[in-house]
Amino acid sequence: MATFLYRLGRLAFRRRHFVALIWVALLTLAGVGAASAPAAGNSSFSIPGTEAQKAFDLLEERFPGSSADGATARVVFQAPDGDKLADAGHKSAVQQAVKELGTGSEVVSVTDPFETKSVSKDGRVGYAQVRYEVSGMELEDSSKEALEHAADEARESGLTVEIGGDALQATPETGSTEIIGIAVAAVVLVITLGSLVAAGLPLLTALIGVGIGVSAITALANALELGSTTGTLATMIGLAVGIDYALFIVSRYRAELAEGRSREEAVGRATGTAGSAVVFAGLTVVIALVGLSVVNIPMLTKMGIAAAGTVVIAVLIALTMIPALLGYAGRKVQPAGARSKLLGRRKKSAEASAKPNMGTRWASFVVRRPVVVLLFGVIGLGAAAVPVASLELGLPDDGSQPTSTTQRRAYDLLSEGFGPGFNGPLMVVGDAKGSADPKAAATEVADEIKDLDGVVTVTPATFNKPGDTFTITVIPDSKPSSTETEDLVHAIRDTGAGIEADTDTEVLVSGTTAMNIDFSQKMNDALIPYLALVVGLAFLLLIAVFRSVLVPLKAALGFLLSVLAALGAVVAVFQWGWLSGLLGVEETGPIMSMMPIFMVGVVFGLAMDYEVFLVTRMREAYVHGETPGQAVVTGFRHGARVVTAAAVIMMAVFAGFIGSSESMVKMIGFGLAIAVFFDAFVVRMAIVPAVLALLGKRAWWLPKWLDRALPNVDVEGEGLKTAGEDSRAEDDDKELVRV
Repeated sequence: MATFLYRLGRLAFRRRHFVALIWVALLTLAGVGAASAPAAGNSSFSIPGTEAQKAFDLLEERFPGSSADGATARVVFQAPDGDKLADAGHKSAVQQAVKELGTGSEVVSVTDPFETKSVSKDGRVGYAQVRYEVSGMELEDSSKEALEHAADEARESGLTVEIGGDALQATPETGSTEIIGIAVAAVVLVITLGSLVAAGLPLLTALIGVGIGVSAITALANALELGSTTGTLATMIGLAVGIDYALFIVSRYRAELAEGRSREEAVGRATGTAGSAVVFAGLTVVIALVGLSVVNIPMLTKMGIAAAGTVVIAVLIALTMIPALLGYAGRKVQPAGARSKLLGRRKKSAEASAKPNMGTRWASFVVRRPVVVLLFGVIGLGAAAVPVASLELGLPDDGSQPTSTTQRRAYDLLSEGFGPGFNGPLMVVGDAKGSADPKAAATEVADEIKDLDGVVTVTPATFNKPGDTFTITVIPDSKPSSTETEDLVHAIRDTGAGIEADTDTEVLVSGTTAMNIDFSQKMNDALIPYLALVVGLAFLLLIAVFRSVLVPLKAALGFLLSVLAALGAVVAVFQWGWLSGLLGVEETGPIMSMMPIFMVGVVFGLAMDYEVFLVTRMREAYVHGETPGQAVVTGFRHGARVVTAAAVIMMAVFAGFIGSSESMVKMIGFGLAIAVFFDAFVVRMAIVPAVLALLGKRAWWLPKWLDRALPNVDVEGEGLKTAGEDSRAEDDDKELVRV
């Protein structure tokens, strides 16, 4: 591996024009594809194998043309204090609004609150339900404008009018904090690498990689039904790993220059050593992201594969374009420790060079006091993980929107007028095709549900034209995201099993609330298999990299500590409300159902980055004859500064997405940023060296039979000695030919 990458780096250095041209051409091609591609259509959300999805599919089959997946809007009207909607002036305004709402070309149906009796008991609140034939993302701007215009007209009559549902769904905005994150990354790069040119290389290559990846996602979004969150996730991860991977190679290049090697030789060795670590670190991230397909939720699978593709691009760019750009940079990228005009650093004197750096001093302390450091690290992460015990999972609805949005105000008005459960109605679907008396079966279903605890209203059954399928709407007395509503869904399903035995009618529960409940359950059920698959595959990969059993085991256990601590921090902020105002979290509530499994996947891949980069340096020193304790110190002397910079950069990039207007992106950004902090600075910088110091030579133990069976990936660069001699011989031969 190291020898191949060594030669690849030298080739890219010599053929820099050709390499740069290829990447610029790919960026241009992807950009043209994105610009000419049709707008993203419906990013369908399906959960195969669940009852809610089965009911949804049944509705599509038995109620053709009903646009079950079309956008909906609830236009909520509220009369002023002391008035009622039925008052002549208010009633006329509501009916005029309903009439105007029904004129849109994409509108399937509109309900009149006075005809459907959708008016609260106090007579002040009512709503009109609008259904569209296309999804919220496909809805024409003219339809959205017509919806808002009808609401504005009604407001002029003195009514309070708000609009709920997904018809006004908008593409999330990330805000200015994303730019701040990139700016912080730039500052850290300048401080670490000592010049604007050296710092600009990782930023440039990362932006090119993300540009190619996100443009490709945009170009394929309509064909593959990719949601807006897919591109945001790819940007988030692509920027973070792209900058980090390039940083490691540039840093190793400067270290090789400091040892007196030529620029081409330094590029080759940097690509062979640091590049090998980049390849295996990237593989762990790709395994974790592609492994999300195990959950069998198409939306999550697409997100994972798209983000994994961006990581692959980041790895390829780091291995080829960075060597090419280093060729262009020439002497503008100085050896490590050389004079920096920007920061005023000069080449170190012999006395200054002999003084250990901070990484060396910290590693020496850990090696002397491993038990103390280990206890502090484990106890600290354990304390941060305590909130996980009260973790509540769910999916965000309009109730989690900021109070400044019309969707949230509509949600609150409906809760005030009709009860909290009105925002999360349950749709009961009955398949009575095998029943002798479908109407009697529907009546029995409705009567059984009415007797259940937590039910406010059960509407009469609505049949399709053949009369073999019916729907019943059930209004709970609890809000959609509550455990009481979840219990009611399970109770209805249990009741339906008995009804099916008596009437040959299959009873299914669907609707947005039931879909969310099934989604959460599916995520919980998939967590352990996914964890076993991803950690197991990465464990085998790391055994080959480190030629050890205990080092990969320690890496996996450390990851579990950091991800639990990060989840605890997410619960404390987004569920408990700690520091919520500082982070712009306006509404607290259940944690997104996908958050645990998503963090397990992404954080594991990123955690292994630092494990590979830091521990391969230790392994390299140990292989070259140093004692285990000395190898730990050597690894920190060469790698601690760069790993610290990489972690700060990754945290800054992820934290930049906390300013997003979408709660899912905000939560993911915070969760990944805090997870990188825990993993890089507590696990990798403290717990890892402490454990290696305690294990000594046993840390690098590997059974002989396994050593023979494993491929020799040569991350330490042992093969580069021969490759370097061969390359020097080739250079000498070329020189003689020229003479």
